[in-house]
Amino acid sequence: MLKDLNILLGVTGGIAAYKVVDLAGKLVAAGADVRTIMTRSARRFVGPTSFETITAAPVYTSLWHNPQDHKIAHIALADWANVIVVAPASADTIGKMANGICDDLLSTTLCTCWSCRILFAPAMNTRMWENPAVQRNVATLREMGVQMVGPTAGRLACGDEGLGRMAEPQEILAAIETLSSEITRRQGQ
Repeated sequence: MLKDLNILLGVTGGIAAYKVVDLAGKLVAAGADVRTIMTRSARRFVGPTSFETITAAPVYTSLWHNPQDHKIAHIALADWANVIVVAPASADTIGKMANGICDDLLSTTLCTCWSCRILFAPAMNTRMWENPAVQRNVATLREMGVQMVGPTAGRLACGDEGLGRMAEPQEILAAIETLSSEITRRQGQ
C-alpha cells in the first residue's frame, strides 16, 4: 500500500527519536521512498547516519542547504512529499506549526506543505501534554487537517507514568497506511 509513496519524516527532539529509525525501516520495507529532516534537538538523541543508512537517502538538517543544490530545500521537499510524518512531535514543533512559526527547516517545510497529508505522533511528559497551551495548539492543528496518532499512556523517560509516550512504530505505520489509502482513493476520483 505504501509502494512509491513519498514520505518525509520530520524528527524532533525527544528520547522517542530512536523509535523513528525503526519506523523508517518499516516504511522502506513497505516500498515507500523516505526522506528525513532532523531538528538540531533530534540530533542530540540519534544521528543522521542512522536514517541515511536505513533510507539510502540524505538527511536534511539545515534551512541553509548545500549551495551546489540550487533548489530551495523547504519548497522542494514540500513539493516532493505525499505525506509528512512528524515523530516524535515535540510541544515546540506542535506550537510552531499551530502558530505559523518558521525558524528551521522542519517548521518552514511544514508551513509550505498543504498539498500533502500531515501526521503528528506527539511525545512529551504528561504535564506538558496536558498544558492548556499545548492542547490549544493540538486542537488548532486538528482544525487545520493535521492527523494525530497518540500519545499513549505508559512509563515516560523521566520515570513518571502517564499519557505522553509516542505511539509505537507499528501504530504510526498503520496511520500512514490509512492516509495512503485516502490519497489513492482521492487520486482515483
